[in-house]
Amino acid sequence: MYNKPSKDTIAKLKAIVGEGNVIVAGTSAEAKDEIEPYSHDETEDLHFYPDVAIKPSSAKEVSEIMRLCSYSHIPVTPRGAGTGLSGGALPIFGGIVLSLERMNRILEIDTENLMAVVEPGVITQTFQEEVEKQGLFYPPDPASRGSCMLGGNVAHCAGGPRALKYGVTKDFVYGLEAVLPNGEIINTGGKLLKNVTGYNLTQLLVGSEGTLAIVTKIILKLLPLPKYKKTMLVPFPSVESAALSVMKIFHNKIIPCACEFMESQAIKVVEDMKGMKFPHSDAPALLLIEVDGNDETLLEADIEKIGEVCMSEGAPDILLAEDAQKQKFIWDMRRGIGEAVKKISAYREEDAVVPRARLPELVKCVQEVCDKYGIRSVSYGHVGDGNLHINLLKQGVSDEKWERELPKAVEELFRRVVALGGTISGEHGIGYVQKNYLPLALGKTEIGLIRAIKKIFDPNNILNPGKVLPDVEQDKK
Repeated sequence: MYNKPSKDTIAKLKAIVGEGNVIVAGTSAEAKDEIEPYSHDETEDLHFYPDVAIKPSSAKEVSEIMRLCSYSHIPVTPRGAGTGLSGGALPIFGGIVLSLERMNRILEIDTENLMAVVEPGVITQTFQEEVEKQGLFYPPDPASRGSCMLGGNVAHCAGGPRALKYGVTKDFVYGLEAVLPNGEIINTGGKLLKNVTGYNLTQLLVGSEGTLAIVTKIILKLLPLPKYKKTMLVPFPSVESAALSVMKIFHNKIIPCACEFMESQAIKVVEDMKGMKFPHSDAPALLLIEVDGNDETLLEADIEKIGEVCMSEGAPDILLAEDAQKQKFIWDMRRGIGEAVKKISAYREEDAVVPRARLPELVKCVQEVCDKYGIRSVSYGHVGDGNLHINLLKQGVSDEKWERELPKAVEELFRRVVALGGTISGEHGIGYVQKNYLPLALGKTEIGLIRAIKKIFDPNNILNPGKVLPDVEQDKK
C-alpha cells in the first residue's frame, strides 16, 4: 500500500534536517532503543515501529519532507510529545514519524493584543508559566500539561478542568501556519477577534488529529491573569448528590473555573502510588471545586454559597485549601490519577461525554457494563462539563477474556453513552483505537463528509493514515 523510505530518500531527509536529526530503524539493540520512543504514545501497550523518525526545525523543512514523501508515497505520522491516549501518533503503516520536538520556540507574547505566537513543540505548562510572568493567562490545562505540547493540544482540541469556565483549545486558537500533505504551506486566521473571510479553516484543522495538515505555527488568544483563586474539596455520600450539587451551583449563578469528580477508587489508586493519604478518600464521590477572579470578597461569597449548596445535598464536610501549597497538593493528587491507573495493569481509557445533568446515569452505566463483562473500572473527570474518564482495567482478567470481552464492553458502553445524548470522546480524540466505533456516534452522511474532506487535503492518504475514519467495512454496519 505504501513505499518504505529508500537509501536515497533517507539521504535526502538527512540533507534537509541534518544527519543528527534523522533516526533510522535498524536490527541492532542500540538502533531499536533509539527509535523505540517513536513507536508508541500513551495509548495502552501498543507499539508500531517507524522506518525513520525525523526532527525538523522549521516549516520550510517540514514542507520539503512532505514534498519528498508525497512524491515517494511514504506515510508520515506527525508527533508531538507522545502523550495522546487514542493512538493518534502511532505509525501503524511504518514509514516516517515526523516529530515536532525541535520546533519549541515561543515566538511572541503580544501584550497589546493579548495574543501569542508559538511553535507546536512548546510544552503547555512552559507556555502557561511564561505568559503568567506577563500577567496573562492561557487556560486550557490538560492533565499532561507538564509534558504535552501545544501542537498536540491543537490536534486533539485538548480541554482539561478549566474548560468548564474558559472553554477548550479551539476557543483560543485564532490562526495557524500549516503544511499540507503535498508540501504547500498555508496560513489561516490571525490576531483577529472577528474573521468571517471564507470558510473557517483554522477551526477545521483544530481537532483534526494530524490527518489534514501539520501545524507549524499557532496564534493563541490570552486573557488577563485572575488575581485570586479559591479551591475546595467536598466529599459526598453518592454520585447523585455530587451531581445535583453541581446543578445547584450553576442555578445560583456561580460558574467555577473547575469542578472535578473523583470516585473513591480513583483516589485510592493515587494514594497507593504516592504513599499519601487524601482527605475523605473513602467517600463514594468527591468534588474538587475551584473559583477564580479579581475580587476576593466576591470569591469568598461564592465559596460560602457553594459550601451551603453542597451541605444541603448531604456533604458532611467542606475542606478549603487555604494556601497555594494545599491547592497544589489537591491538584497533584487529582492529576496523578491517570498515571496511577497505568501502574495497576494493562488498561483502556475512554473519555465519554454526556450532558452534565446525565453524569450520574453515565456512572451507573459504566458500573453495569463492567459488572456484565467482569472488568474493573476506575472513573474520574470533569463533572462540570459532563466528561468522564473511564479506565477499564485488565487486572485479574485473562488475556483471552480481555481480547474477547473488552471490545464488546466498549461498544455497549458507547451505545449507552450515545443514548444518553452524549458522544464517544470529549477531549482524547478518535485516533486509532476508537475509529471503528465512530459509526456509533456519527451517521453515514457525516462520515462521508469527513472522508471527502480528508480526500481533498490528502488525496494520496499519506498523512497519518489509518486514524479517525473507520475501516470501510465498519461504515456498512
